[in-house]
Amino acid sequence: MKTKAYSVRLQSLVSISDRAFKAIAFDGSEAIIPKSQVFGDDFDVKKSDAYWISAWILENKELQYSDKKLAWFNEHGRMQPTYHIEKHKPDHINPVKSNIHEELVR
Repeated sequence: MKTKAYSVRLQSLVSISDRAFKAIAFDGSEAIIPKSQVFGDDFDVKKSDAYWISAWILENKELQYSDKKLAWFNEHGRMQPTYHIEKHKPDHINPVKSNIHEELVR
């Protein structure tokens, strides 16, 4: 089973027990997050500390996060490849009746 997770930039993520973290965002919002729902650090982010946290727990908490960067994790906590499929529908162009250009004819 795959779990959707978002990369969340946090001011601090502190372990408060064997089963929970206390997460504090930059706007001051706080939430208690179960350790089983934190998949680890996001090392791509350089400006601050970012962590992969499951999407369903973030939707239930009052913690500031962005849904721009997402990843899927398997049941062992390993990141799976993420694909974005975009479909392009071309504009309709009417056919040309003649391809002789008057300006090019002698």
